[in-house]
Amino acid sequence: MTTVILARHAMATRFELVLHGGDEAALRSAGEEALDEITRLEDDLSYFRATSQIYRLNQEAAHQAVRVTPWLFRLLQHARRLTEETGGTFDITVAPLMRCWGFYTREGRVPEPAALAEARACVGMKLVELNAADSTVRFARPGVQLDLGSIGKGYAVERAGELLREAGVTSALLHGGTSTVLAIGAPPDTDGWKIALEHPANLQASQEHTGGVLLPLATVRLRDESLSVSAVWGKSFTAADKSYGHVIDPRTGQPTEGALLAAIVLPSATESDALSTMLLTLGPDCLDRVLGLGVGMRALVAGSGTERRALRVESRGFELPDR
Repeated sequence: MTTVILARHAMATRFELVLHGGDEAALRSAGEEALDEITRLEDDLSYFRATSQIYRLNQEAAHQAVRVTPWLFRLLQHARRLTEETGGTFDITVAPLMRCWGFYTREGRVPEPAALAEARACVGMKLVELNAADSTVRFARPGVQLDLGSIGKGYAVERAGELLREAGVTSALLHGGTSTVLAIGAPPDTDGWKIALEHPANLQASQEHTGGVLLPLATVRLRDESLSVSAVWGKSFTAADKSYGHVIDPRTGQPTEGALLAAIVLPSATESDALSTMLLTLGPDCLDRVLGLGVGMRALVAGSGTERRALRVESRGFELPDR
């Protein structure tokens, strides 16, 4: 049994791929092709790259219908369905709000009420017209913009997994910055890939450069499934002694306060990516509502607890360590 390990920087993170099999050259070729697909998709899905299809839509679709490739059109249709299913807690038109809060320029700021109201008026998939007859997209008003950051990585990982399976790979693990993980089969002599979830306190400590490392929050075993994790840490800022995370609730225009971390396991990485964002926004009280959106879904959400318990964790299908 041969093991091949590959890595690639894309989508502002590091993708790592582990493959097991009998033919090293075939494994390496399949792995490189899968990582090439992720790089290619970044070129088309990037909010910032002037050559991407998303950038072109954001520049032109308020003025005219813009034709996109069939695969991107299908992805946008999928995103619309997810918006409807999640009651608007997942919405790829969140870009005006991200810009309003200063997250794109890393100059986080609390917006003035008038600016926030203007941004909110440009948010909602109802403002995105999808014409299936010719794969064109048009925005209903100026100011609408798409940001696929909450689904693009999951889609790229899912497409990479499809290529690996087509190449005959039966045992592999691919992750993008540990926030989206795809498991194909299982490692040799095991029944699945065991994945640990970082404790939110560790994530916060790494941002604040403080010490102290806690045990993993939970573990889960994957086999032919995907795990997506959303957290409020990362792109965040503090104003008037209050911390604001980069995940914004499209319904209110405010950074989410529902939870600190959320994780979803589903066969589809595209859907697990989107629904982990939804669960993070809704918080622990809405775990059952999210679970109802996918057959066989496993989920975990961690939020602020009581004074005696610093963290409240609700989960289905994850293993929580004894504390």
